[in-house]
Amino acid sequence: MRPLDWIVLAAFLIFTVAFGIRRGRGTRDIRTYMLANKSMPWYAVALSIMATQASAITFVSTTGLAYVDGMRFVQFYFGLPIAMVLLSIFAVPVFHRLNVFTAYEYLERRFDLKTRVLTAVIFLVSRALATSLSLYAPALILSVVLGWPIRLTVWVIGALVITYTVAGGVVGVNWNDFQQFLVIMGAMVVALLVTISLLPNDVSFRDAVSVAGVMGRLNAVDFSFDWQNRYNFWSGLIGGLFLALAYFGTDQSQVQRYLTAKSVAESRIGLLFNGFAKVPMQFFILFVGAMVFVFYQFNPGPLFFNSKEEQRIAAGPLAGEYQRVQAEYRQAQEDKEVRIRAWLAASKSADSAAEN
Repeated sequence: MRPLDWIVLAAFLIFTVAFGIRRGRGTRDIRTYMLANKSMPWYAVALSIMATQASAITFVSTTGLAYVDGMRFVQFYFGLPIAMVLLSIFAVPVFHRLNVFTAYEYLERRFDLKTRVLTAVIFLVSRALATSLSLYAPALILSVVLGWPIRLTVWVIGALVITYTVAGGVVGVNWNDFQQFLVIMGAMVVALLVTISLLPNDVSFRDAVSVAGVMGRLNAVDFSFDWQNRYNFWSGLIGGLFLALAYFGTDQSQVQRYLTAKSVAESRIGLLFNGFAKVPMQFFILFVGAMVFVFYQFNPGPLFFNSKEEQRIAAGPLAGEYQRVQAEYRQAQEDKEVRIRAWLAASKSADSAAEN
């Protein structure tokens, strides 16, 4: 990394912690600490909800999913808008009227303490597992980029997040989510523009989209009733609906976000914005992955994206075998690029003939 990279990285991490702590100043009671004294505007609620789901995993894994399997994953969110409408009608007014701190407090009032404890324990276990993955993804990236041990980067990121979360309360968390979401989406836009700019000069954006389509990376919607199909319209609409109802209606990481809103109306707007903006947002993120796939059809990547692991293998007893595999890989990539260019030329000729 260059000195400027270190400066930007350090400045952002320091700003994130300081921003969260500063936003949480003046937190003197449990209501302010847990519910922000119900003072958050709808746009902060909406982006905080979206940012809770848009972690480093979104940047790495979702684009990687499009790279490998295309854009079918977007169908997973087709039931989300319906779920947000239902929760806005039935759940939000109840939570606000009862003035609860958590979704599990409501379950205790509705049923009993055992129900509250059981659901809270399930939440803590599931959230611990999910958070560990969300923490591991950026830690892995920093480990590769900085050359630090993975355990060290996990501790560093974990310590920073714990600091602004504990010190700033939900106010600090919500506003940090807000600005981090803007950073993530801004980085996505930059990644897309850079990817397109690095394509060969004779490959236009339209060509890139055509290649992605013919190679199955723009297969966004599938109306088939194939039970073995992992993602299709029906599984996304029905399964996604019930999953979203459970996640946004009972998971404290989401419920707490819209409980901090100024009013029932602000909570509803935040949820509805999330529901209707999430699908195009995921479409865009997956499209970035599809364009990265096209980029690597014309710019062959390494066998291992972890350079340190590649160096270890190249210097080990399997060095000769690794060189042979590399040569075969380069030849296969060259042959594939020739076929792709031939298809593009034929496609353009067919278009010209059709126009004439």
